[in-house]
Amino acid sequence: MQTNDVRIAAAGTAAWAVALVVLLIVGLPSEDRWWLWVCVAGIAIGLFAVWYVPRLQAGRARQEAARAAEREAALREGPPDPSPGPSPERPEDAETSQAAGSAESSTDPKRRTAD
Repeated sequence: MQTNDVRIAAAGTAAWAVALVVLLIVGLPSEDRWWLWVCVAGIAIGLFAVWYVPRLQAGRARQEAARAAEREAALREGPPDPSPGPSPERPEDAETSQAAGSAESSTDPKRRTAD
């Protein structure tokens, strides 16, 4: 879903600014002055979000473009070649698969021959 995150952050920042103005006009008792700092913190975080969100989205777009380019390159190269034999990196796998194959053929009732 596409959203305008910068606009949302700006709206939140504006709401905190309005709250700060209202609290300054109304006046608060000295024990409730911390509400002013809550509004200031909300404004500061909102301004940071307005600055940071476009950079975050641009970075994500670059990463997605790089992934898409890698997928496109992989499709152009074609599917990997499935070789029917054991992999050359691990010869012990070849011995294990050959031993398993010969064990299966000796126990398979369809492959047994009458003596």
